[in-house]
Amino acid sequence: MKNFLLKLKAIKDTRGQDLIEYALMAGFVAVAAGAVMPGVASSISTIFSKVGSVMAIASTQGS
Repeated sequence: MKNFLLKLKAIKDTRGQDLIEYALMAGFVAVAAGAVMPGVASSISTIFSKVGSVMAIASTQGS
């Protein structure tokens, strides 16, 4: 029963939603900046690949 209540609380928890929305907005701004200024596209790509590699490492360490 306690496990069920914890799952219900997790479903109702929306604290992480803002972080996801900000990350999506930053991604959209970066894509738009890369489309408008082609010289910036390579540095944006480098940043996203670094973030992706860090997230991949973090996801394997968490389990």
